[in-house]
Amino acid sequence: MKSPTIKTVIIAVVFTIIAYIIAFNMTASPVLAAGLVFISAFLAPLVVGKTSTGPQSSTANNTIASDEDVRTLYVGNLPYRANETAVRELFSNHGAVLSVRLMKDKHTGKRRGFGFVEMAADDLDAAIAALNDTEFQQRTLKVREAKDRPERTEDNNLDD
Repeated sequence: MKSPTIKTVIIAVVFTIIAYIIAFNMTASPVLAAGLVFISAFLAPLVVGKTSTGPQSSTANNTIASDEDVRTLYVGNLPYRANETAVRELFSNHGAVLSVRLMKDKHTGKRRGFGFVEMAADDLDAAIAALNDTEFQQRTLKVREAKDRPERTEDNNLDD
């Protein structure tokens, strides 16, 4: 279950206050008040979804964009202590972040110092301009658009 956003909670509280005022003024209508509170539980997320204009929260990432609108950034020289949450917060200041993947060594499980951030295509250039060659946790980041990874085939594996 998704946790509610601040806007959703505020709108639900406003609906509840309105329902309380109506019920208080109309003493014979507790059913009406209960109905308004019940309806507000459904209306609040709809109202928040339509009025949201800033960078998308992580709970709404699934509805941000279709596949054409999503691009991937390579982020190099990451501090080994950096985690997905810290990187997501950093990039969220420059656009809608859909996912963050920090690469780990498959044998040791330790982070390898680079990762990938999926963002809305409209925000990609701004994030690169703002974050490339900037310091993050005492390391200078290298940020650029990720290159497409070539398909792995059986023929490629035989060459090794």
